[in-house]
Amino acid sequence: MPSHPDGSGKAGGGTGAGNGAGPGDELSARRGGLSAARRYTPRGRSVRETADPDRSGRGDPFRPALRVVDGGERRAARTARRMPADGGSPPRRGAVTTADPERTGRKPKTATRRASVDRGRQRQKAPANPPRQAKRPQRKPRKKPPRLPRLGDPIRRLRVATVLTFVVFTVIAGRLVQIQVTDAKAYAHQGLIDRLKSIELPAPRGTIYDRDGAILVHSVDARHVFADPTQVKDPEATATKLFEVLGKVGVTRSDILARIKPHKLSDGQAAQFEYLARGIDVSLGEEVEALGLPGIDTGRDERRDVPNHDLAANVLGFTRKSDGVGLAGIEAGYNTVLKGVDGKRTFEVGESNLAREIPGGYSQTTPAQPGSSLQLTIDRDLQHTVQSIVTQRAQQVQATFACGLVLDIKTFEVLAQASYPTYDAADPFDTPETQRRDACTEKVYDPGSVHKALVVGAALEEGIVEPATAVIVGPSVKKGGTVYTDHIRQKSGTAMTLPGILALSSNVGTIAIADQLGKERLVEYQRRFGLGAATGEGLPNESPGKVLPAGEWTGTSYGSIPIGDGVAVTALQMAAAFATIANDGLWIQPHLVRATIGADGKKKGNQPLPARQVISAGHAAELRTMLEAVTTLDNATGRSAAIEGYRIAGKTGTGLYVQNGKYAAGNVASFIGLAPADAPRYVVAINAHAPSGTGGTICGPAFHDIMSFVLGKYQVPPTGTTPPTFTVYP
Repeated sequence: MPSHPDGSGKAGGGTGAGNGAGPGDELSARRGGLSAARRYTPRGRSVRETADPDRSGRGDPFRPALRVVDGGERRAARTARRMPADGGSPPRRGAVTTADPERTGRKPKTATRRASVDRGRQRQKAPANPPRQAKRPQRKPRKKPPRLPRLGDPIRRLRVATVLTFVVFTVIAGRLVQIQVTDAKAYAHQGLIDRLKSIELPAPRGTIYDRDGAILVHSVDARHVFADPTQVKDPEATATKLFEVLGKVGVTRSDILARIKPHKLSDGQAAQFEYLARGIDVSLGEEVEALGLPGIDTGRDERRDVPNHDLAANVLGFTRKSDGVGLAGIEAGYNTVLKGVDGKRTFEVGESNLAREIPGGYSQTTPAQPGSSLQLTIDRDLQHTVQSIVTQRAQQVQATFACGLVLDIKTFEVLAQASYPTYDAADPFDTPETQRRDACTEKVYDPGSVHKALVVGAALEEGIVEPATAVIVGPSVKKGGTVYTDHIRQKSGTAMTLPGILALSSNVGTIAIADQLGKERLVEYQRRFGLGAATGEGLPNESPGKVLPAGEWTGTSYGSIPIGDGVAVTALQMAAAFATIANDGLWIQPHLVRATIGADGKKKGNQPLPARQVISAGHAAELRTMLEAVTTLDNATGRSAAIEGYRIAGKTGTGLYVQNGKYAAGNVASFIGLAPADAPRYVVAINAHAPSGTGGTICGPAFHDIMSFVLGKYQVPPTGTTPPTFTVYP
């Protein structure tokens, strides 16, 4: 046993178990030691060691197991070495057991308070670098035993399943209530919509009559063929069979196939109705029905019929076969009036092979509203005569186009409007597009000498000249580098009367009057007479022509424009200008439609038409009288237009035709006249674009024939007066 630090060799305070100490002493010693541990914790010891001296886990429960910062296990080891080798007796009051011999393999040691003081003194004498103790080997971590799987709880499972089942059935029940109660009407309506099928009921298109009620264009009974692409089983085979029938009316197989294949409309819905042909003969419709093709059916339709074929075809126009929409002429200009409003029939059908109307099922019909009919100002008989004369004359002179017009002076109604060439309005698509144009409103040309009457009328209205005024002329006049002459040249300083200038169509005399009038006033009167603007007659493609503004005149304009060159007009514009002269200077909008007839048969006349006073009635009468010289004076240009027993006033013209931006070869010959000159009733205008010839030679004779028929048809008697005597030179 090692000696005590103070050299006494004693254990310091009590006897060990080897000295025969009894159990009571041992218990007392332990109690004393526990009491001392509660009162005092020596340096170099841990609270854990003090509280649990034998590391049995039965330490002082009132002291937390905290480690003292200062001191450590080395002091405990030194104290242990000072304990008696045989274990000795339990330590006295105040002593602390530092080790458990069963756990550490070391002998227990005790120390008294005195021994602690001695150890403190020895610590002061301890060497600076005490020897290091061997590191305590680390204990390997104990492996946790494997965790056993948790056993299922059938009661808990049953409860969860019951709750989930209850939730599912609650959701289903709520949805059923919503469908059958809240949204029942909406679902029923949607289901009905899915079974509905709609077909259009074409509105009957209005009829076009002439002024006396004769039918010019009307609709006849026909058939249309339509498809429901959702019910067509074999599109390829169906298209082939349909083409055998519909190919007779120009429908292609590719077009049929594209329409009967399942496809969607612009709104994303599947197409259930497509027209394959419209306006076909009833017999062809019956052939389609006999095929019995699924998804293909026919219905009642109508087709536009033109009983007179080419009569006024350029005025009447035509419609598209597929949908009946007007494409030209009156059919296009008044399409909204004529077409009406289509109806619709909606009914309930079955599915698949039962895709037929369900008897007693839902059915609703919106009746079609028929279109209104039109009564034109055209006189069918007069139209036929004018058209025949114009066509015959145009063919004689090899004209590329020609036009004939008849206007009622009091109303400006167009009684006849004939074009050459023409076409069959019942089958318009076999003729070139240029042949279907209306020559009276779409062909634009330079009017030539007929324009001179407007210059003289403006000069009269402005007081530049009077009926008795003489104008000094010469053989020629130069304007802007261009020399203008007359076909009958006059000597320098020759004086000519106004009737003489009009009768001989003097260029030099007309230019002299225009110089006094001035370009600004001349342009103003051109527009007041209706040049440079569409008349608004009623045809959709009417050309406005062109009047050159005064600010755009060049040097040659002062010579060319007064004599009708450099001015773009239509035949209808010039006819309306002469009708203004005949109507005491009042211009009224010419028109083709006399009345609109509703589906109920009630007529509705035209609203008041635009009108304006161009020149005074007195000056208009003076001008009419001067124009009689054109058909009466010797050497006058219009002698061929004279009608025996009637006073005829008019003017010839020879102009040019602009084609593709330049003047075409040949001349546009024209004659415009009115009768009777002293009590005007009608104006007739004729023009023709021929390789050669003048207004007097080409159009004068045609005017004579047409005006003679007009006066006789409408039983206009001669006035019984004779025209005045005119002179060329005063």
